[in-house]
Amino acid sequence: MQTINITRSPQGYKLKKPLVLNFPEAKNEKEQKIREYVLQSFTGNSPHLAKFTFENSSTLNVAKHLLLHRTASKATLYNYVYNIHDFTQWLGTTPDQLLNECLDSDGIAKPATVTKTIKSLDDFSGFLVAERKLAPTTVFNEVKYVQLFLRLNGLKLELPYSLTKWTLYEDRAPTQVELQKILNLADLRGKVIICVLATGGFRVGTLARLQYRHVKRDIERNIIPIHVHVEGEITKSKYHDYDTFLNFETSEYLITYLHARRDGTYKQGPKTFPPEDITDQSPLISSGVRKILLTPGQISYVVRSLLKKGGIIGDDLGVLNPFPLRKRRYEVRPHSIRKFFRSQLALLGVERDFIEYMMGHKTDTYHDVKMNGIEFLRGIYAKSGLSIRLQTKTDKIAALSVIAKSWGLSLEEAIGSNVASNQTLSGNCLQTK
Repeated sequence: MQTINITRSPQGYKLKKPLVLNFPEAKNEKEQKIREYVLQSFTGNSPHLAKFTFENSSTLNVAKHLLLHRTASKATLYNYVYNIHDFTQWLGTTPDQLLNECLDSDGIAKPATVTKTIKSLDDFSGFLVAERKLAPTTVFNEVKYVQLFLRLNGLKLELPYSLTKWTLYEDRAPTQVELQKILNLADLRGKVIICVLATGGFRVGTLARLQYRHVKRDIERNIIPIHVHVEGEITKSKYHDYDTFLNFETSEYLITYLHARRDGTYKQGPKTFPPEDITDQSPLISSGVRKILLTPGQISYVVRSLLKKGGIIGDDLGVLNPFPLRKRRYEVRPHSIRKFFRSQLALLGVERDFIEYMMGHKTDTYHDVKMNGIEFLRGIYAKSGLSIRLQTKTDKIAALSVIAKSWGLSLEEAIGSNVASNQTLSGNCLQTK
């Protein structure tokens, strides 16, 4: 029997309550990887779910399936197990006990027990709506995760009706004025987070996994806009890579932030951090603890705090106490800043296919856009003039002059080459469509 005493999260933070797990020695490398996957998914924020997963072979089957046959997303495993735990706790049973009641020794469903479980799932969905006041899409997803869990363990269970799926509380993109307001309130790291999200179009989860190597080449060669190649492994679905850019104002904040971390002048509140040796694998956005990335939750917390401080959202619209009731969701959320990227580029005249590509969306023209090359996409992005600041004509000319210089061109040459290449690409896209 193997005993593991876990005192720190995967990010290196000390757990409030150490987690003690006992299980047999791993039989092979695959089993060991499944255990590591579970521990990395839960020990940071919900250690009790790690113990819950290991205590039920049926939940371990879910982890095995996601690791070996899907994207191995830690967030996806968390969603599965959180909702399985929620449902079985509401029933007053465990996942393994539930399946043992529904399946005989040969894995054949017992009709009477299955009917009872369908009714229980129906009652549970009603409880989520009536008692917890969850939004329809949230209820749909929670029931879906339970159904998928049962199906992965040999029990196909369907409700006699279809649940509705629609968003109860829509979010919106923040305006330039709102983003400028919170930028003025943010510390240096906060400015970097807001600007990278707004001008790079990143998901919060992807931003949390960016490292210095993603921007190293262009920063060290003084090339603006900064190109960021995002590998499929750090995207939400892990299906394909893509490319995006960071504009002039984001580059200013990011370079200043990196310099401050290197020379030991970086401050976070009253605390000054010692000089940091920034390597290719160093987190682009540091947690303050050396070589440890900020988690998506921490980035979201920084953004929400700034939105509250700027009066864009209020304390009365708080979220996320899953028991007993959820309040209304914020109108502007951390993910909403990604909408700013899309809406602003569209208003600035960038074609939809280019916007979707730079947001990491797989489209019919994905390969056509990618084949045009990085420099072409850089030109499209630079020409758009995407900015958080409300720029005057003089500001735009000054920024474009810096960008042109980084390309080794005069301002007139850069404008001419961008116009010509944009006309060529527009013609090519029309032909492919």
